[in-house]
Amino acid sequence: MKTLQGAHRRKPITPDLLMTPSDQGDVDMDVDFAADRGNWTGKLDFLLSCIGYCVGLGNVWRFPYRAYTNGGGAFLVPYFLMLAICGIPLFFLELSLGQFSSLGPLAVWKISPLFKGAGAAMLLIVGLVAIYYNMIIAYVLFYLFASLTKNLPWEHCGNWWNTELCLEHRGPKDGNGALLLNLSNTVSPSEEYWSRYVLHIQGSQGIGQPGEVRWNLCLCLLLAWVIVFLCILKGVKSSGKVVYFTATFPYLILLMLLVRGVTLPGAWKGIQFYLTPQFHHLLTSKVWIEAALQIFYSLGVGFGGLLTFASYNTFHQNIYRDTFIVTLGNAVTSILAGFAIFSVLGYMSQELGVPVDQVAKAGPGLAFVVYPQAMTMLPLSPFWSFLFFFMLLTLGLDSQFAFLETIVTAVTDEFPYYLRPKKAVFSGLICVAMYLMGLVLTTDGGMYWLVLLDDYSASFGLMVVVITTCLAVTRVYGIQRFCRDIHMMLGFKPGLYFRACWLFLSPATLLALLIYSIIKYQPSEYGSYRFPAWAELLGILMGLLSCLMIPAGMLVAVLREEGSLWERLQQASRPAMDWGPSLEENRTGMYVATLAGSQSPKPLMVHMRKYGGITSFENTAIEVDREIAEEEEESMM
Repeated sequence: MKTLQGAHRRKPITPDLLMTPSDQGDVDMDVDFAADRGNWTGKLDFLLSCIGYCVGLGNVWRFPYRAYTNGGGAFLVPYFLMLAICGIPLFFLELSLGQFSSLGPLAVWKISPLFKGAGAAMLLIVGLVAIYYNMIIAYVLFYLFASLTKNLPWEHCGNWWNTELCLEHRGPKDGNGALLLNLSNTVSPSEEYWSRYVLHIQGSQGIGQPGEVRWNLCLCLLLAWVIVFLCILKGVKSSGKVVYFTATFPYLILLMLLVRGVTLPGAWKGIQFYLTPQFHHLLTSKVWIEAALQIFYSLGVGFGGLLTFASYNTFHQNIYRDTFIVTLGNAVTSILAGFAIFSVLGYMSQELGVPVDQVAKAGPGLAFVVYPQAMTMLPLSPFWSFLFFFMLLTLGLDSQFAFLETIVTAVTDEFPYYLRPKKAVFSGLICVAMYLMGLVLTTDGGMYWLVLLDDYSASFGLMVVVITTCLAVTRVYGIQRFCRDIHMMLGFKPGLYFRACWLFLSPATLLALLIYSIIKYQPSEYGSYRFPAWAELLGILMGLLSCLMIPAGMLVAVLREEGSLWERLQQASRPAMDWGPSLEENRTGMYVATLAGSQSPKPLMVHMRKYGGITSFENTAIEVDREIAEEEEESMM
C-alpha cells in the first residue's frame, strides 16, 4: 500500500483510471489480493473435501434402496447415463465458476449481476438443509453413545418404552428356516427404541403440537454444532485437514462392514436381490427419473459447496481431472455401500425367515431401525454397531462442513472488510443461530418438522436454481466466453461433450425432473401420520421462496441501473468491471486488472458509460467487441 500511495503522490495529475502500464512502473503488481481470503494448504485438501462432501449419508441409505426398487442391476444403466448427461457436466461447471473467480455463491454473480438472486436462493436452501442435516448427525451421535455398552439397548423388549406389540424377532425355526413365531402385527425392539425412546414421538399430537424438548437430543445437537464449529474455525485451513480423516476413514469402515457382511450366511440372498437385473424396468420413465434424482442430490450440485471449495483453489488447479475422480468415485462408493447393506439384510431375512423386501427400507428407517436390528444378530454386536454409526458420523460431518463453509464464505465475500478479519466469530454466530433454529427438531414431534424440511427445502427450488445457473452462464454470459475462461485457467477448452450438455442436455434433463416432480407431487407423510394442509402449504412456500429470490434479485439489479428497461437489462446482465481472476498475475487479455492498461478497453467503456467522463475509448471498444464476435463465429463454424 505504501508503494501505491507513493505512486499517487508522484503523479497527482493523472487519475488511476487513465494511467498506462508505463505510468505504473513503481506500483507493486505482485500484491496477493486474495491472501487474506485463504487457500487450501495441501494438495489433497480440495479433492478430499469434495469426496467427503459428495459421499454422504445418501450413498448408504438411499442409493441401495433406489437400485433394488428400480430394476436392480439394470438401474446402473440409467444411473451412469444420467451421471454423464447431468452429473459430470454440472459438477465441472460449478467448479470452474468457483476456481476462475475465487468467489463464493453470492459474489460469483459478478459474472452477471442480473442473476445474483440465484446465489441468494442457494444460501437459503443450504441454510435450511444445514439445520436439519445436523439433527441427523445428532441422532447418529445418540446411537454412537448408546453403542458403548455390553448389550445394545434395542436388543430386547421389556424396557419402559416398549409396548405389548414388541416382539424379539428371534427364536425356534421350522424346517424351511422360517420363524415359528407370528411376526404380523408385531414391532421389533429396534423400531420401538427409535420411535418411542429416541424420538419419543408418542409425546406429540402432530406437527402443530411438537411437545417438549428432549434434553438428550438437545445435548447431542449441541455437540454436533460444537464439532462442526471447531472443524471450520479457521475456514478451509482447518476443515481441509480434518477431511484427511473424515473422508478416508469411512472407506475403511465400509470395507470392514462389507467383508463381515459377505461372510454371513444368507448374504448372497441379499446381494442377489440387490443386483439381479430386471431390464423391463428400463421401459418406464420412473426409473430414469429416479436415476437422475440420485445423481443430482448425491453430487450436491446447486448447493454452492462445490463452488465454495473450488474458490479456494489455486488458479491452475486441474479441476477437470478432479471432476472425474470425485464423480466416478462417488458412484463406485454408492455401489459398494449397496453390497455392504444388502449382504447384512440378506442375513437378516434368512434369520427371520422372511423375504428381503420385507426388511429392506430407505432413509432413517434403514439407518436407525433395520441395520441396528441386524447388528443385534451378530457376535460382538456393540462393536459393529459402533463402527456403523461412526461411519455415518464421518460421512455426515463432511457434508455439514461444506454447508457451513458455503454460508460463511458467501457472506464474508460480500462484506470482506467487515467480516473477513472476524471470520471465526461470524462462523460461531452462524452455528449458534442454526442451533437455536434447530431446537424444534429436538422436541417429541421434531421428526415431523425434519420430514417437512427434507421434503421441501431442497426439492423443486434447487432444480430451478441449477437450471437458472446453467442458462445464465451458457446463454447470457456466453458459452464461448465461458470456454475461453476455462482455457485461460486450465490450458484447454472444454470439448463438444461438455458444451452440448451445458447448452442442451443438462438443462433439458433438469427441466424434465422439475416437471415430473410437480406432476407426481405427493403430500408429506411419516408412517401413518398425514401432514395437515397448513404444513403442506408451509412446505410449498419454503420451496417457492428460494425460486422467488431469482426474480427479486433481477428486480434489484435492474433498479440499480439507468436508462430504459431494455438498457437496464443489458447493463445488469453484463459482467461486472472487476469480474475475472482474483490475482493480478492471472488477469490476462480482457481481464487485466488495471483498466487503462487492459488489452481491451471494453471495461473502461462500461465504466465511462455508467459514471460519465471521457468516451474516446468507445470506438476502439466497439472494434474489439466486433473482433470477439467474429472469433466466436469462426470457432462455431
